[in-house]
Amino acid sequence: MSLAGIELRHLRYFVAVVEQRTFRAAALRLHVSQPPLTRQIQQLEEALGVKLLERSARGADPTAAGKVFYTEARNLLALAQQAAERTRMAGEGRLGRIDIGVFGSAVLGAIPKIVQRFRLTHPHVELVLHSLDRLGQVKALRERRIAVGFNRYFAEEPDLSWEVIQTEHMSVVLPVQHPLADREVLSLAEIGKEPLILYPRTPRPGFIDQMMRMFHLRRITPHVSQEVDDMVTAVGLVASGFGLSLVTDSGCNLRVPGTVQIPLRKDDQATVDLCMIHRRDDDSPLLLEFLEVARELREPVETKVLARKPAVKKSVTKKKG
Repeated sequence: MSLAGIELRHLRYFVAVVEQRTFRAAALRLHVSQPPLTRQIQQLEEALGVKLLERSARGADPTAAGKVFYTEARNLLALAQQAAERTRMAGEGRLGRIDIGVFGSAVLGAIPKIVQRFRLTHPHVELVLHSLDRLGQVKALRERRIAVGFNRYFAEEPDLSWEVIQTEHMSVVLPVQHPLADREVLSLAEIGKEPLILYPRTPRPGFIDQMMRMFHLRRITPHVSQEVDDMVTAVGLVASGFGLSLVTDSGCNLRVPGTVQIPLRKDDQATVDLCMIHRRDDDSPLLLEFLEVARELREPVETKVLARKPAVKKSVTKKKG
């Protein structure tokens, strides 16, 4: 037998003989008869070209070469066992890497919860986040640079599948000195004439389009005084007195001194969706496990609103006169 003919079976048999000290005891441990076991050890010695065992009336003891091979054989068997286990884990969606596309305010709300839960249940999976706008996520999905993306709105695509993972209410961010800052709720009509800090259509057209649609349904033309790329900048400008802004539930996690966050009335239908998107042809167990965790954490809209109200009140930090 050549070196290429050595199999894991030969290694297991040799290790058993060394550890049991006799061929008879090793055969009992392996649940095989003694003659085939003896032949396997002979084949192994022929393939290696060295004597591995010294046979005697007392049993079998490893030679100097046998002691070295025993150590290496145990290491190889352990590696084979590890490879089999890791392969099973990967097939069950418990091992590997997931690349995730995210954007701005989403990292302040739903995504940290999803990532934290998934890491608890899948500790051997590496999660890598990539900051990408909507078009960037679609491109990265098609190029297989990410497996799943999160953004506000996605158009129907034949090769991509998306679903709403969270519906967020909108709140108004005001300076604490503003006359409306003591209100429990506000309406779009009340803020329509105020200078508003909103967002450009690029790179998130769906998000600002939804905001404008809310105003237009009530025949309100908002007074947009500033356009900024993200909610962090918007809230910072509110604190500096440039105007009011609108943020999502996740954006309300931005606690900036000198500002207060007040929910919009429910009948203003001031909500925006957070969507999860992935390739239709991606049926990897790892992705399916991640999607399931994200779906499990989907919350009813009313639950999120009720849970957020106390936090809004605590964030009010008015200056003493």
